[in-house]
Amino acid sequence: MIYPPIKDLTREGEYNRYEIALATAKCARMITNEYTRQRVDAERQMTGNKETDKPLNAMIDKEVRDEKAVKLAIGRIHKGEYTIVHKDPAIQEQEEQAILDSINHPHEDLRPSDDEDDEVEDEVEDEEEAEDEEEAEDEAEDEIVETADEEF
Repeated sequence: MIYPPIKDLTREGEYNRYEIALATAKCARMITNEYTRQRVDAERQMTGNKETDKPLNAMIDKEVRDEKAVKLAIGRIHKGEYTIVHKDPAIQEQEEQAILDSINHPHEDLRPSDDEDDEVEDEVEDEEEAEDEEEAEDEAEDEIVETADEEF
């Protein structure tokens, strides 16, 4: 038998199964990211000395390491550690439309606007001016060295 039952998770009709599935997936992703972060930190702490290093598994939280992420997520939702938040339908609609727009026009967001083009051109001109000034200073130093050589 599956614990906790779906009836307990939906809280007598407060949430539907789809919302539970989405929330579980999001929580499981967070748990997986936590495990990955802990593992990377543990690997960084290892010095390579077999005698002094702790085993990698001992450096990771036992709950995250030993249990499946989905099972942990369902348990945390049931305990109330994670809650499902209902958004205003208008805000939800705007977010979904923004996602759809980014999918339909993926390269539009990457193109700079006209104002950004001007800023980039100004930065390039400033860099070119700075390079010209450096070249002029280098040439002046070379002339000073040449005149100093002639005096000796």
